[in-house]
Amino acid sequence: MATGKINVSADNIFPIIKKFLYSDHEIFLRELISNAVDATNKIKTLARLGEFKGELGDLTVQVHIDKKKKQLRIVDRGIGMSTEEVQKYINDVAFSGAEEFVKQYEGKVEKGAMIGHFGLGFYSSFMVSSKVEIKARSWKSENEKDGAHWSCDGSPEFDLKHCTRKDRGTEIILHIDGESEDYLEEHKIKELLKKYARFMSVPIQCGEKEERVNLAAEGEEAKYESVKKPDIINETEPAWTKKPSELSDEDYKKFYKALYPYSFEEPLFHIHINVDFPFDLTGILFFPKIKPNMELQKNKIQLYQSQVFITDNVEGIVPEFLTLLHGVIDSKDIPLNVSRSYLQADGNVKKISGHINKKVADKLEEMFKADRADFDSKWKDISMIIEYGMVTEEKFYDRAKKFNLFKSIVEDKHYTMEEYLGKISALQTDKEGQRVVLYASNAEAQHSYIQKAKAEGYDVILLESPIAGHSIQKFEGSEEKVRFARVDADLLDKLIPKGEERTSILSDKEVESLKSHVETVLDSKTYHVRTEALSSDDAPMMITVPEFMRRMKEMSATGGGGFMGMGDFPESYDLVVNTNHALAGKILQGEEQERASLISHAKDLALLQQNLLQGEALTAFVNRAMERLA
Repeated sequence: MATGKINVSADNIFPIIKKFLYSDHEIFLRELISNAVDATNKIKTLARLGEFKGELGDLTVQVHIDKKKKQLRIVDRGIGMSTEEVQKYINDVAFSGAEEFVKQYEGKVEKGAMIGHFGLGFYSSFMVSSKVEIKARSWKSENEKDGAHWSCDGSPEFDLKHCTRKDRGTEIILHIDGESEDYLEEHKIKELLKKYARFMSVPIQCGEKEERVNLAAEGEEAKYESVKKPDIINETEPAWTKKPSELSDEDYKKFYKALYPYSFEEPLFHIHINVDFPFDLTGILFFPKIKPNMELQKNKIQLYQSQVFITDNVEGIVPEFLTLLHGVIDSKDIPLNVSRSYLQADGNVKKISGHINKKVADKLEEMFKADRADFDSKWKDISMIIEYGMVTEEKFYDRAKKFNLFKSIVEDKHYTMEEYLGKISALQTDKEGQRVVLYASNAEAQHSYIQKAKAEGYDVILLESPIAGHSIQKFEGSEEKVRFARVDADLLDKLIPKGEERTSILSDKEVESLKSHVETVLDSKTYHVRTEALSSDDAPMMITVPEFMRRMKEMSATGGGGFMGMGDFPESYDLVVNTNHALAGKILQGEEQERASLISHAKDLALLQQNLLQGEALTAFVNRAMERLA
């Protein structure tokens, strides 16, 4: 028997482990199971290399709960440890590494800021235990008396002695402390195993489960009984560990359903990643149908390291726009035990992020070229991801220009950017030589404006995503002589100025008087009044929202663009008065009360056309209309 002090100079190392390093104490189970799986994989490797010549036997990792003794046991039949190896790996190496880690990060990062909270392996067990024991026997020894028994109560003091142990491998015994007794509940342990170990590469058993089986002999009447069988928690060969050629479309769908059992929609398509040089990266990414609220769709990609679940927060590991995807990424080259800022600066992570970016662009371009009609049909469901990528990733923008699509509302047809700019160049080029892309954000709400543009021979595209304002800024900043204008932002003559002017039937004096009358009735803080000589068939008044102001407010609402806070600006509109409409003459000739009524009614009609007449104002408008009908 030996007693001694663990090789660490700081006596308060255990309080630091418990209070500082981990925000989720449950991580201890992942650490211990990972160690058991690693030891098991090592014995399999030694057997394959011919160094271990004995019988491997059952390699299932066992998790046992004893509520009476308040013990949780993790047992493996891996390589095990001798007394000397316990001294070396448990007392010396592991703990000196722990001390170094704490010194490096204490005071530098927030509690729980470690990526995946992956930490100090075996010593995380002290977060939930008043005492921890190790019973082990090395694969190198055939003598049952060569076992090692180590114990520690959470102080730097330990006991290490020889013991008799029948099997090779390691058994970790946790004496669960009073504050952590929920880890003695089987449902709790199974829940954590399914969270962290559901795809680990060695079978893991926790308790038993009942299954209904037919015990009748062949030809006899069925006789079903409940039979208890080992409850194996995990799937040891998940889809991403296999070659794409080994999987069918149905296999991918089954895997998606296993990852997201509460998702009622199938993914649109998938990308299988399998790289072993110059870095290790495997995984399967699924393109879901993206809902309008992007934020609700994030954190769906699960990050693994050698089939051990780490986190579902992969920002900084995959390009930001791809956080909208679903699926799994697994890499041995992603560093752990580091702050998020360190991770984002890591060279391997940057390479991995760049490769995922490229793989997604490759897949989309391949689909676009292989079946344009099918790609067009999927566009509504994948456009958000592509649009987001073009805004946030310069390299992806350069690739995506080839397959990013604009949908013409007028023709109900999709065009690439190059195709569309070629289509509109003849009619929609202004006097400055800029090609003007007219767009609508809501085809129903802006229907009358779209129809007017169509009557003039112009085309209008639909841009309805929450980040359309950011996309437009990107397009205008990246493409030469291209300008976007929402179809209701102003009069068509103003949106696509060609140097032509219409003549007003009113004199200059009458125009000034008309403008003055309108300004007198309306709130100058809300309405900026201007007069235009339009067709007599056009509306008497029109409401427009200047393109710049509206776009900046939309971008502010979705974040970014340098215009945070503009969403709080009071509403203001341009009110265009048509001097060639018959109502202009009635306003000029009417008495003050009638004039005010005509102006208010025409203004409300203009607001109604833009879906801006709401609440009390809408009620008052309806009541006035009812009175006129009475």
